[in-house]
Amino acid sequence: MTDGTMQVDNPQETVELIKQGEIDESLYSRQLYVLGHEAMKRMGSSNVLVVGLKGLGVEIAKNIALAGVKSLTLYDPAPVAISDLSSQFFLQQQDVGKPRAEVTAPRVAELNSYVPVTIHEGDNLVGNLEQLKRYQAVVLTQTPLKEQLAIADFCHKNGIYLTITDTFGLFGYIFNDFGKNFTVGDPTGEDPANGIVADISEDGLVSALDETRHGLEDGDFVTFTEVKGMDGLNNSAPRKITVKGPYTFTIGDVSGLGTYQGGGLYTQVKMPKFIDFQPLEEQLKKPEFLVSDFAKFDRPQQLHIGIQALHKFAETHERQLPRPHNDTDAQEVLKIATELAAAEEEKIELDEKILKELSYQARGDLNPLAAFFGGIAAQEVLKAVSGKFNPVHQWMYFDSLESLPSKSTRSEDSCKPIGSRYDGQIAVFGKEYQEKLSNVKQFLVGAGAIGCETLKNWAMMGLGTGPQGKIFVTDMDQIEKSNLNRQFLFRTKDVGRLKSECASAAVQVMNPELNDKIVTLRDRVGPDTEHIFNEDFWNGLDGVTNALDNVDARTYVDRRCVFFRKPLLESGTLGTKGNTQSFPNRIEHTIAWARDLFQTYFVGPPEAVNLYLSQADYIDQTLKQAGNEKQTLEHLRDFLVTDKPLTFDDCIVWARQQFEAQYNNAIQQLLYNFPRDSKTSSGQPFWSGPKRAPTPLKFDSSNPTHLGFVIAGANLHAFNYDIKNPGADKGYYRKVVDDMIIPEFTPSSNVKIQANENDPDPNAQPAGSTNDSEEIEKLVATLPSPKSLAGFRLHPVEFEKDDDTNHHIDFITAASNLRADNYEIPQADRHKTKFIAGKIIPAIATATALVTGLVALELFKVVDGKDDIEQYKNGFINLALPFFGFSEPIGSEKGKYQGKEGEVTIDRLWDRFEVDDIPLQEFLDYFASKGLDITMVSSGVSLLYASFYPPSKVKDRLPLPMSKLVEHVSKKPVPEHQKNIIFEVTAEDQTEEDVEVPYVMVKLAK
Repeated sequence: MTDGTMQVDNPQETVELIKQGEIDESLYSRQLYVLGHEAMKRMGSSNVLVVGLKGLGVEIAKNIALAGVKSLTLYDPAPVAISDLSSQFFLQQQDVGKPRAEVTAPRVAELNSYVPVTIHEGDNLVGNLEQLKRYQAVVLTQTPLKEQLAIADFCHKNGIYLTITDTFGLFGYIFNDFGKNFTVGDPTGEDPANGIVADISEDGLVSALDETRHGLEDGDFVTFTEVKGMDGLNNSAPRKITVKGPYTFTIGDVSGLGTYQGGGLYTQVKMPKFIDFQPLEEQLKKPEFLVSDFAKFDRPQQLHIGIQALHKFAETHERQLPRPHNDTDAQEVLKIATELAAAEEEKIELDEKILKELSYQARGDLNPLAAFFGGIAAQEVLKAVSGKFNPVHQWMYFDSLESLPSKSTRSEDSCKPIGSRYDGQIAVFGKEYQEKLSNVKQFLVGAGAIGCETLKNWAMMGLGTGPQGKIFVTDMDQIEKSNLNRQFLFRTKDVGRLKSECASAAVQVMNPELNDKIVTLRDRVGPDTEHIFNEDFWNGLDGVTNALDNVDARTYVDRRCVFFRKPLLESGTLGTKGNTQSFPNRIEHTIAWARDLFQTYFVGPPEAVNLYLSQADYIDQTLKQAGNEKQTLEHLRDFLVTDKPLTFDDCIVWARQQFEAQYNNAIQQLLYNFPRDSKTSSGQPFWSGPKRAPTPLKFDSSNPTHLGFVIAGANLHAFNYDIKNPGADKGYYRKVVDDMIIPEFTPSSNVKIQANENDPDPNAQPAGSTNDSEEIEKLVATLPSPKSLAGFRLHPVEFEKDDDTNHHIDFITAASNLRADNYEIPQADRHKTKFIAGKIIPAIATATALVTGLVALELFKVVDGKDDIEQYKNGFINLALPFFGFSEPIGSEKGKYQGKEGEVTIDRLWDRFEVDDIPLQEFLDYFASKGLDITMVSSGVSLLYASFYPPSKVKDRLPLPMSKLVEHVSKKPVPEHQKNIIFEVTAEDQTEEDVEVPYVMVKLAK
């Protein structure tokens, strides 16, 4: 389940806002990558009102507060009921009877010190609508339809953005009215498409270079730069395009602009989109639906009628919704719905089963639905006040009826309230299922953003609170300030503490029934911790939920879940992609290059020096690594002899020399090898297409980027050698570098440069060649002996993106922008550089809440034990578009082999053979009895048996138990904690054909 939205607009202004203190970079960093500074700025000047503070309302309030609006006001004078605790995570037992807003507001206020949270006074919103003029956006939950209509009419006439949303058990909806001519500045949030021009014909047909997909759509606008011949296109007004194919598009009339000669870049221009919204009263009659699940294409119309019927039922029953699973009330709702349908202009066939289920669940209050719609509604509010992303237009309905239990009893008696905090959930699922849910043993891997939301959902659901229930949580990370923007269980006082412990403590406050039911761990789940997360641990679980942002860790947990046959629920948010290139043409290329330069200067060589000084045979080992021994020895020489600094001034001198080497000398040499007018072997200009001809840089100490490179480089070089900065200011750095004499550089005819990435290195010599060996011998001779440097060690830099005082991002930013200047690529600010170099995953609280709500809906199914794969859903979400897509999981692959008793079908993923720790001979006989002739047996990298082995080799192995056989061949003991060994076998079946059979698990007697 993913949300793939990322956009940084006008990043330099973002930096200025951060400098001015208008945006807290450490708190909002990841959100800035999603929304951009302009959207953040508009949000920061908006006042929002949220009406209704049960689970859904507080989810919306939480997400809006975390996002950072100017002010948030809450309204709900109703007293807290015990059933509110089913989904309202800020309420506690002692709050029952108190006004919801009064007890909720201070707890929402704790989420973000930048957002003041107040209470809207009064007992009747409709009685004083003029008060609503103080808000830019209003959100209604738990509001009767008549009041919705009155408030909606006022908001529409006064330019106030309105969102209405509610949930009824496993059903929910959202409605938007953002007025007439609503402007969307950036509908998708995606980076503008761009590319390199290969040709522009006389009729305006543009071809992308090397048949690269242009990524544009009909109606998009583009601008051009660096076009030769048609100079009039460069930096002219945006041109509307028509797509002619994946690699071509037209730009209209180009007559009078000249003849295309070569070069050129095109860049998509995001144009504003204008949307007209109709008021609620009109939309009730002629609704416009956003379909959330195309497998339920006719469901929105059914629910549109059904929810109106619920409101009309409540109007005649003292504002009370139908009773849980009550057939009398359901028949009345159905009758009202039939009357509403009959009044429609178009005939509507009502689904009696759906409408009765809606009535049965009307009083249901489920936290997962609140999380799902809370994420959507909060994002819609942010869209309204910021103009960022495409809003829902105008209705969206959703249900998860597949989550209803099929193996537990549901009746009016089992679903009636019992005075429990879980009454809102019991109303939907019944008491029997609630008890089942409470006795689950679940493992949560990760306690970050998704982990916090997941734990909150579980606490509200009562997961693991029963006598046999238990929740295990592990996360090795500590809380950072930047986490507070979306990991809502943490507060400023928690910074530096362990995530798993803080998150667990927070949800135990939300639901005290979890006390002593959560086991917190601080270990990574991986091969190195299998003694902690051992067979007993995995076998004791009912299921696993991933809350990880690391692909390797996710796949490892997935493999363990398959092995132990445990259901796994997986979710995440989508990060960014990048690439590198020898000849850069985009800032992403120069940032990647600068990140590598950081590694080359401050990490790799110091590590090599320490190995040389501590390992007696390091030189011999290095010389065996053909291909990099010369470079490694050169680094040792430079860091131990040539460039070894004694003072901080030496470090400044070194950094200035590196500027000269990288941005002047290297570029001069490149242009010497490939002059600006050079041609390729095919006669085409060498500097064309993706290759931009560079320009050497002349150092200028008054240039902030030039001096910034020296300052950051000098401090990092000094850190390597443990040399203290004497407190040098910029003036001191300037004095040192301005007093230096930099020798004039002369390009060498002996230097060869690789023209293309895929070409062989022209400077490489065959390993062992005479010249190569002589140079290596000379390099080794220049090195001081490790004994002469006893006690000396360098300090390799450990890259840390979030410490603004350590010069790491400063160096990469300066190094990248200088290379960008070489190639006339627009620079990136520190903020964008940090995002790319630090591989930061953009994230917002709304998407996190939404996906964890969907995961919890799948957990309901897992706990019920549904065995019909069609009842489960994979979800794919993009809140920016907005897009909602659901699909059924794909069943695992099946296979067959011919056994003694006929054809045998196997599940390639889940099936396996299990045997005791028997001798190899019995192992072979066991499979022979099944009609399988084993031709090979292995475990890991050890080949234990093969049919082609000579009898003398097999004879001694046949009597050995399988565990002893592994130890005998691998020469390693089986670890004490291990309770089984996996064997892979190849075999022939009764047809004497090679067949693929499941692996074999040998159970050890320990």
